[in-house]
Amino acid sequence: MFSLRMLVMSVLCAAFFCPLVIAEDLARYRDFQFGMSLESVVKQLHLKSAEARTIHQRPAVIQTLQWDQFRYSELPVKADSLRNVRFDFYGGELYKMVVTYDPVGTEGLTTDDMIEAISSVYGPATKPERTIKVSGSPVYDDNQKVLAVWENAQYSYNLFQSPYGNTFGLVAFSKEFDLLASDSSREADRLDKLEAPGKELARQVKQEEDKRVAQEKARIISKPKFRP
Repeated sequence: MFSLRMLVMSVLCAAFFCPLVIAEDLARYRDFQFGMSLESVVKQLHLKSAEARTIHQRPAVIQTLQWDQFRYSELPVKADSLRNVRFDFYGGELYKMVVTYDPVGTEGLTTDDMIEAISSVYGPATKPERTIKVSGSPVYDDNQKVLAVWENAQYSYNLFQSPYGNTFGLVAFSKEFDLLASDSSREADRLDKLEAPGKELARQVKQEEDKRVAQEKARIISKPKFRP
């Protein structure tokens, strides 16, 4: 006879990872595979390419796309345990997924329960002492303690629990492209800082020109009408 704990774990595994993938296939999360094009992910999510946000244009294009269960009513995989997923792209190819699970779907579950469920798909976990950045914002340093890791030479899956609402999440990424994206982002930031003074000067010149043009248009309208 199944215990309540065994029943909960069975339901959890089915909800998190249906349809099931081959055990230890770290190249994909659910129906999303690393290396997929932005267009393919958008199509699976029933979104529009225009909803992707461009973070950097150079030296490589880095984009991000957010799916949220409260905003979108359908996802072509079983989504009852998901709250949102952030998809990051390097050169138009998927290289990172930041998954946040719905607290309602994980209510009462312990860290060990989460590790057991994920291990049923990706194999045994390790527990290294490290943190991982969760937020995609360059100005918000959201580093969370890693609770467990599933990885090989190419991919890494990192379980974390946010202190805000005790929400569990999973950061999965291609190691090679994560490094490339990090290097590209640093170079983009360097170029932006280098060009910032020139861009600010150009902005001020344009602002003054726009002001002059607006005043001239107002003058043309007001001058014939004015009576001293």
